[in-house]
Amino acid sequence: MKPVLAAVTAAGSGLLGASLASRPGSRRFHLLTASVAATWLTGARAGGGVPRGRRDVVQPVAVGAGAFAAFYGCALVARRIPVLRRAITGVLDHAHRGPTASVAVTALVTGVAEEVFFRGTLYDALGPGKATAAYVLSTTATRNPALVLASAVMGTLFAWQRGRSGGVQAPVLTHVVWSALMLAFMPRLFPPD
Repeated sequence: MKPVLAAVTAAGSGLLGASLASRPGSRRFHLLTASVAATWLTGARAGGGVPRGRRDVVQPVAVGAGAFAAFYGCALVARRIPVLRRAITGVLDHAHRGPTASVAVTALVTGVAEEVFFRGTLYDALGPGKATAAYVLSTTATRNPALVLASAVMGTLFAWQRGRSGGVQAPVLTHVVWSALMLAFMPRLFPPD
């Protein structure tokens, strides 16, 4: 991996961990998550061009909705497992305590930035397997087992889409749809403690 990409991955991971460790609803949370997105986008730009890929919209949107449905079903089980319930509730606390529009924008912009960096620049530099491993490793900075598990599943799906479509548009659309649905429906399953 190029030193600049390794530095961006380390910096973005550290900021991600710090953002989710900050108080839900705080200004610090929003500043740190904006910094995460800026780091991923800067890294993508520093690494070269990012291919857009095929301009298919229907398939990535349907995959995002299908992924949400699968995660919703898993969440119905996970809320009965204390360690997973705590992990998911901890993440969703940011949605419960922050302004809805601000949390949504933060999540969606960060998701787009992740795709541009991990399925764009890093994918081109490392290939699908190593780029996905870097994505999962980056998520471990959150110290949240639910997020790490989700990153492994969704990172694999996003990498498959990148390979299939030849660019980042498909994984970006899937990530945005999946995240938007997760934000709209998951907080109801995991009310704050």
